[in-house]
Amino acid sequence: MPKMKTHSGTKKRFKFTGTGKLKRRRSGLRHILTKKSKKRKLLAGHDALVHKSDEKRIKHLLTK
Repeated sequence: MPKMKTHSGTKKRFKFTGTGKLKRRRSGLRHILTKKSKKRKLLAGHDALVHKSDEKRIKHLLTK
C-alpha cells in the first residue's frame, strides 16, 4: 500500500515552530488597506500561533 500524502494546501499555509507549535499567517493584508489603521496592518504582518482547539486537525493533515 502506498504512503499517505501530506495535504498540499495545509503544508503551504502552516509551519512548525521549534517547540512543535503551529504557526500561521494573519488575514487582512491583501487589499482595501487605506481604511485600516497602521497598528492593525503591522499586527497583520506578523505570524500568529494556531489555536489549541484547531491544532490536532491541522497536525493530522501535515503528518500523514
